[in-house]
Amino acid sequence: MTHSRDQYFSDVWNQTLNYLINNRKIEPEIINAFYRTSSLAELNDSKAIVIVPNIIARQIVGQSADVLKAALIDLLSLDHSVSIEVMQENEFEKKKQENDLFDESFLEDEEFESMPIQPERTFDNFVVGDCNRESQAASLACALNPGKYFNPLFIYGNSGLGKTHLLMAIGNYVKKAYPNKKVYYIESLKFVDKVVRAIQKNKIDYFKQYMCSMDVLLVDDIQFLAGKEKSHEIFFTIYNELVNNRKQICIASDRQPKEIKGLEDRLISRFSSGLSVGIDSPEFETSLAILRMKIKNSGNDIEDVDENGLAYIASNFSGNVRDLEGAWNRVLFYAIMFQEDKNTIRFETVVNALKNQAVVSDKTGLSPGKVIKAVADYYGLTKQQITGKTRTKNIAGARHISIYLCRKLLDLPYIKIGEEFGGRDHSTIISACAKVEKQMHSDAAMAAALEEIEKSLGM
Repeated sequence: MTHSRDQYFSDVWNQTLNYLINNRKIEPEIINAFYRTSSLAELNDSKAIVIVPNIIARQIVGQSADVLKAALIDLLSLDHSVSIEVMQENEFEKKKQENDLFDESFLEDEEFESMPIQPERTFDNFVVGDCNRESQAASLACALNPGKYFNPLFIYGNSGLGKTHLLMAIGNYVKKAYPNKKVYYIESLKFVDKVVRAIQKNKIDYFKQYMCSMDVLLVDDIQFLAGKEKSHEIFFTIYNELVNNRKQICIASDRQPKEIKGLEDRLISRFSSGLSVGIDSPEFETSLAILRMKIKNSGNDIEDVDENGLAYIASNFSGNVRDLEGAWNRVLFYAIMFQEDKNTIRFETVVNALKNQAVVSDKTGLSPGKVIKAVADYYGLTKQQITGKTRTKNIAGARHISIYLCRKLLDLPYIKIGEEFGGRDHSTIISACAKVEKQMHSDAAMAAALEEIEKSLGM
């Protein structure tokens, strides 16, 4: 097997040299002096390695790497490019011993494979609105030119807002536009599991080598990597190797890098060095557009649902995309089971199906997301800042006002409000409401702010 492999490389090399002479790409004297004494040591889908006898030959052969590449592509009728690496015998052996660089049987190990990238998650069916426009644009830029602009791209936002959709859209775009690029998608907990298994089977070096061969790495829910020291070390090595080689890394999290507790400072620093973009809860118009898209993709006709019913769902379930999907599925089930005529789903059917389900006040039609967005807009902040952990005075004040208005306008339980604000304890919510109630009577600016925000909400 080895003999036939070596013979194949020898034949390819001789054909390449003859090709270069016949096509007058390189002078015959140069070929005979420096190329005949060299050899092709490795050839795979992405790389060819040429071994030369001395440093002079290395320099001369290395200078014509592009010519060699073109010759190999033409001779072998390749539909993609390959890189050319020129090294001396001792360098080749050292690198091979250190990394088992060319033993590629491990690449067939299913344990190393990427998690599936859902083909239906593309940029085409990602609904863009004010809440996610920046994230969508940054993701598309990374997909268009992997490794060129933002590295890493860090997308943050609450669960169910489309972070995973964007990661997979990047992956699907790259796989279609650049078929030869290797794309890898993984959730951080699955990454930890792969690291543990690789260590147990004494394959951790292979795993790192496999990961470093990727062109685009997509990591979901990076916050779950926190506290996993060995996985930190492995991920750090892979991250540095990919970035140094201008390979694209895109990461998603439910919070900004600096807010992830238990993550090493060196990782936080590197994540922060790229571009961080947030996704907010969708406003009404975007929620309605997402809902229409979901209905269409489910095989139903939008015309089969009362317009007021669609508006009701979009208004009351705008917290995230999963809420919208869940609400629509409940409405569809309810209509099939209980609506006598099977034509247009009536508004009354929608309301009855979602009775006691929506996180809103029946009187106002408001949601916590709308209240938070109104306060954020008033103070020039983002929704993530208000629901996050930052405690600077201006952000904390806006957060307290948001909490107070959620309690006043929506009459939500303290525990539910706490969930809307990053999982805060109910005692924290009670304290925030008390602070605003006390301050609004003595602080004219706060009283005016509350009045303006309530007006913007139609109150």
